Formats: sequence, structure tokens, C-alpha cells
Amino acid sequence: MGLKFMYITNSPDVARIAEAAGVDRIFVDMEYIGKSQRQGGMDTVQSHHTIQDIKTIKSVVSSAEILVRLNPIHEATDEYCSSKDEIDAAIEAGADILMLPFFKTVDEVKTFVELVGGRAKTMPLVETPESVEVMDEILKIKGIDEIFIGLNDLSLGYGKKFMFELLTDGTVEKLCLKFKLSGIPYGFGGIASLGKGMLISECIIKEHYRMQSTCAILSRSFCNVSKIKDLEEINLIFKNGVREIRNFEQECQKYSSFFTDNERIVAEKVRMICGSIKNNEEI
Repeated sequence: MGLKFMYITNSPDVARIAEAAGVDRIFVDMEYIGKSQRQGGMDTVQSHHTIQDIKTIKSVVSSAEILVRLNPIHEATDEYCSSKDEIDAAIEAGADILMLPFFKTVDEVKTFVELVGGRAKTMPLVETPESVEVMDEILKIKGIDEIFIGLNDLSLGYGKKFMFELLTDGTVEKLCLKFKLSGIPYGFGGIASLGKGMLISECIIKEHYRMQSTCAILSRSFCNVSKIKDLEEINLIFKNGVREIRNFEQECQKYSSFFTDNERIVAEKVRMICGSIKNNEEI
């Protein structure tokens, strides 16, 4: 069984293309509270999707699940509704999986799971050092269906230069082992097309298989629809790109012996990349 692929979009045309190419989950990203402050100046995705986007995407896909990233747990203000109202609206609009970002405490995850109440799958997004510290307690909470590690914000929290340092310093591996022992499916990070990325996609995919991950985001660099507008070109990118990754996954499934070598290669390449990054340069 291959990785479950997720792709962030609120475009119905792109969602249809992604689903037809084999993307398992269309990712509607509603998170915005506090995100610009902690990622200010960085070239990161800040989507500002809406409840209406959930309804729109739900209406055009048939087999792909609708994954919705919510805002962190919050009370209502003059600017936005409460977490309860947001969760209720997302479920009513058709969300199959709800993702809770940027939590720091056990109580936040408990509140999230209770508010969802079994009406959709739950997926906490681990992206703060504080959440890592209390992970043993978090994993005791009943009602967590999956869990995902957000490498970008988590690496910022640890003061790293490069997000994939977390693959080489033991952070991701230790978390994945905890998830595995708890019987909760898990994934981490994003992957580009084969041969692409500062740390090429093949290396990252092998790490997914070595650590028995079950899902990954197809990153913006896989298909950057903010720059590519032609639907035929987008269709070719998805069709060819997903097929190539799936073919590579078959090799990963057959030959597990190269994972140890890949772990060494990843560590060497991450050290080289970090060495080339100036201390004040933003990733």
C-alpha cells in the first residue's frame, strides 16, 4: 500500500485533476490565526480557504477524502467564530478529516477531539516543541485517528536552519516510533516531484518507508498552481508526477535494504545544505 497523497487546493478544476491522477486527499486549508506572525517573511503557503471551499471541493470529487486544516483552538472574537462553530461548520460542509494545527498542550487536543465528537476523522498536526514534550500524554487521548508532523513550523520552533534536519537529529524518528507503538497511522512533511527539491524527493520518500509513514503532502513545488495556470499543463504534471512517484514506491516496497544507506545519505546532504545556508538566511 502506497503513501496517501494530500494536495492543498480550493480550485475545483485542480481538485478534479489531482483526484484523477491518484491523489487520495484534497486539502482545504483554513488556518490563518497567528500563522502570518510566526511565518512572517517566509515563502510559505498561507491559503485562507473557507467553509464554502469545502462545499465546492466536496461537490466535485468522488473518491478523494476532504482534509480540512482548521485554526488552532480558540474562542470567538469580533474577527472570527469559535473553534466549536468552525468545527461544526466544516463537518456540515463535508469534511472527512479535520486537522488541528499548532497545539501545545494536552488539553487543546482533548478539546479538539471532544468538539469533533466522532463526526469526522481527527488528525493533530505536531508542529511545536511543546507538543513533542507532552506527546506521551497526547497519545493516551481516545479518538485520535491519525497524526501528522509539520516539519516547517516544528523546525522553526527548534531554531533549525533547514526543516529536514528533523529527519537527521532523531526528532521525527522518535515521534514516529511513539505513534507506531500507539497504533496510530502517521505521516510527515511534503514531497516534490522525483529529482526535485533541495533534498531530492527520492531521499524523503525512502525515509517515509524506513519509518513506516502512511501519508505525505504533495508540496507546492510538486505543482505550483500560483505560477502554472494552464489546466492541460497541470494535468500532465499531476498525471506524470504521481505515476513516477508510485513507480518509485514499488521499488521502496521491494527493496528495504537500502533504507540504512539512505539514512546516511540524507544526513550527509542535510549537513551540506545547512553548511551552505547563512545564519541569517530564511528557508
